[in-house]
Parts: sequence; structure tokens; C-alpha cells
Amino acid sequence: MTVRTGWSAMDAVALLARFALAAVWIASGVLKMQNPGDTLLSVRAYELFPDAAERFIALALPPLEVALGVLLVLGIFLRATSLLSALIFLAFIAGIASAWARGLTIDCGCFGGGGYNSSVSPWAYVKEILRDTAFIALAAIVAWKPLNKLAVWP
Repeated sequence: MTVRTGWSAMDAVALLARFALAAVWIASGVLKMQNPGDTLLSVRAYELFPDAAERFIALALPPLEVALGVLLVLGIFLRATSLLSALIFLAFIAGIASAWARGLTIDCGCFGGGGYNSSVSPWAYVKEILRDTAFIALAAIVAWKPLNKLAVWP
């Protein structure tokens, strides 16, 4: 006799994607919050925004990242949270590609730290873009299959 639990393989993949993405956001946000000065230096290193915008981004991004992670863990607004996650990762990819194209040598600051770093190689930019693309794939899985199970308000 076979007992059906109501879970498919895709349900398991979606749940793993959700919690992996949550872990990325929470870790990234917490690491940035631990040293806000480094976060500001990291944002400034991209040379994309005026001073006031850099300060706003450096202050707002870490708590936003933690909030996205918590929403994913709790299963609240899963589709909207994952779509917002994908958009943010696309913005990160654009920033990294812009820095690379302009010949800047910076550490992305994705998990704290960051800023100018003369030892950064072009391969570092490729790895960061590929990593963020993988994070977009996780977000796409969650958006496609938000999985109402283990969710407070999917």
C-alpha cells in the first residue's frame, strides 16, 4: 500500500529554493548591518549614484534584505517577494556589469565588506554575475510554484 503525502518533487524543490533564497537575504542583510560604514563604502565604489542616494541605499538595503528573507521563511506574499527578489538581483547584476565595463576594481559588497579592491580580477565579476543569476533562478522557482504548504500567507 502506498501512502500519499501530497508532496511532489517540485514541491520539495520549491521549498528548498524558498529557504535557500531566504538564507541568502538574511545572511547578506545581517552582514551588511554589522558594519554600515563598509556598506556605504561598497555602494560608493560603484560610482553610480549621488551622495544622498548612496547613503539611502546603504541604510535601506540591509533591512530590506532581512525583511525579504523573513517573508520567505514565513511564507508571506511568496510570489511578490520572490519577484521583488529577482528584480533586486537584476539590479545587482547591472551594477556589477557596469563596474566591470568601466574598469572599476571593486569587491561587490554582496555579503558585507566591499569597496575598492585592486586585487579583483575579471573572473570575480563573472562569478558574481553567475551567482546572482542562480539566485534569480531560485526566485523564479518560488514565483512559479509558491507552495502554499508551510506558508502563513502565500
